[in-house]
Amino acid sequence: MGECEVVLGIDACPGGWVAVELRDGLFAGASIATGLRSLLQGPATGPGGVVAVDMPLGLLDTGWRRADADAAALLGRMRGSVFRVPPRAVWQEEQYEAANRRCRDLTGAGLSRQSWGLAAKLREANDRLGDTGGDRLFEVHPEVSFWALNGRTPLPHRKKSWSGQMTRRSLLAAAGIVLPDDLGDAGRAQPDDVLDAAAAAWSAHRIAQGRAGCLPDPPQRDERGRPIAIWY
Repeated sequence: MGECEVVLGIDACPGGWVAVELRDGLFAGASIATGLRSLLQGPATGPGGVVAVDMPLGLLDTGWRRADADAAALLGRMRGSVFRVPPRAVWQEEQYEAANRRCRDLTGAGLSRQSWGLAAKLREANDRLGDTGGDRLFEVHPEVSFWALNGRTPLPHRKKSWSGQMTRRSLLAAAGIVLPDDLGDAGRAQPDDVLDAAAAAWSAHRIAQGRAGCLPDPPQRDERGRPIAIWY
């Protein structure tokens, strides 16, 4: 028998990160941690493993990323779940006011406080790209993953609603990812964050099998030639 394929889907959550692990495409466990590094110590970061993270990975020196515009364009009424990611220098600022000014200087548009709220975790995730195994980190967006799971159709209900969560859980189950009622410590995470991590894991499984798509296709490249894309 061949080796078991292990992948991980990770989503940011209040106080840290929540992860869903799949083995050969099936649910194998969930975990929660305050830091991203501790979640990246398992077999999913070994040879052949894939980790998909719901966080922008890859920043430009100038201009906006094409991945975010492409994702927003296909999500219809869910396009508000995608935010435009400004250049690297904006995220190097320490305070929102300075970051907002830098964003206006570089792009002609301001930075929302909601986007700035991701600054610490965005930096944390991008720092991991320099670690050993960083080439196995891929950016995903859960609503794009659910769009693909739903026959390339945006979902009609938002993820915090009852209908939205039941629809997402059913789509995952139909794809073989059956989330148990008891997730142990990971059950402390919000339901929508767990669902997002599971959708990220579904995309990680597709990446590992060479079946994933990406936005844009082919990926945009940063100034060092590294790919910038949202995978699904």
